[in-house]
Amino acid sequence: MRSRWCLYLPALFLCLALTPASYSQTANLKAIHAEGMKTFSEEQIISLCGLKIGSQVGKSELQDSANLLLRSGLFSKVNYKFDTHNDDVTLTYQLEESPRLPVAYDNFPWFDDSELTAAIKNDLPFYDGTLPAGGTVVDLAGNVLASFLTQHGMKAEVQHFVLQNPLIDASEQQFQVTGVTETVASVEFGDPALKTNLAAQQHLSDVVGKPYSRLTIDVFLAEAIRPIYLEKGFLRAKVGPAQVRLTGDPNKKLPEAIPVYVPSEPGPVYTWKEAEWNGNSALSSETLKKTIQIKTGDVADGMTIEGGWDRVREQFGHLGYLEAKVEPVAKYDDQGHTVSYSVKITEGKQYHYQDMRITGMSLAGEEKIREAWTLKPGDVMDKTAFEQLLLRLESHKESVFQDLPVHYDSVGHWLQTDPQKGTAEALLDFK
Repeated sequence: MRSRWCLYLPALFLCLALTPASYSQTANLKAIHAEGMKTFSEEQIISLCGLKIGSQVGKSELQDSANLLLRSGLFSKVNYKFDTHNDDVTLTYQLEESPRLPVAYDNFPWFDDSELTAAIKNDLPFYDGTLPAGGTVVDLAGNVLASFLTQHGMKAEVQHFVLQNPLIDASEQQFQVTGVTETVASVEFGDPALKTNLAAQQHLSDVVGKPYSRLTIDVFLAEAIRPIYLEKGFLRAKVGPAQVRLTGDPNKKLPEAIPVYVPSEPGPVYTWKEAEWNGNSALSSETLKKTIQIKTGDVADGMTIEGGWDRVREQFGHLGYLEAKVEPVAKYDDQGHTVSYSVKITEGKQYHYQDMRITGMSLAGEEKIREAWTLKPGDVMDKTAFEQLLLRLESHKESVFQDLPVHYDSVGHWLQTDPQKGTAEALLDFK
């Protein structure tokens, strides 16, 4: 009996165990096993690997099966071991699953999500509403949806891409139909207060009359509706997801303009209790408390709170802590309707200014920029000062260049840090 381990690499596959000396030509595939799965069953791995029990397999077949599993996108690592006995071979995969993202159907107003999910699951039995960031299974899911549309009399292409959904603050695998003509006719909110809220009504034009798209509606809810709740202390308001609500004969073609309903519930108003700071040494807890700009007993204005975390980051950046992390975790008291935060501060290294590199600017213009820049080598790298210079270059260039004629459309900028030396270079690229 012989036992060998093989590792499949995307660009190079080398399997010395499958030389004629150890595995002459082909053998009968007696069994397939799999290890290391978290969500897949062994039966599902067998259905995905492209091999069948009882078939004749050799070096190329094993290589192709590993290739197939890796290209699917479902696995970030594929190893395998084979044991041979006489003319039989037992194959065992050692797998590491890839992270998977929730799937969203952006503009399929004709069907419920359950119908689309069932269509994909019919071809991909392991499908559970999540898919990897890329791979052949994602392409296959898109093809299934396109075929599903064709079966219902609609010829359309389906594309997919990974994006950040602001409503759930997470990445998702988005499927989108190209060429959809249906538009949003109206938006109705579950919360009656939004029907008379001036800010909400003014922003309806962001979606009404526009092509139907869940992503567009999600952005609208995150940027226009949720802040209305947050600034009034409704920190746990429930908004969305949007629903298509139609009446009439379901067998008839959808109207060109689709009414949309958004479930929304404000919940209770919360007041601010306190913030507990951990890990800070460069700035005192009292200083950070003042930076938040909200006092105990105040309505917990969510927009002020979010701005407070940004101001804390700016404070550390002002002191040269360019990589400081601020991680707040909310603690809600649902009886007293108060909120407090445990805030973990990771200050990181303090950086000092080393130099400024400027490209795309004339020598005379570069001289003006250096005159406007106040830091000297060895000074603490003040991120706030750098951002103020950028603001002048982008919006008030005359304050930097005076009467000197300069022409540019954009300013590329970044701070290049050297953690070992604790230094930072300011880089500006004019185009």
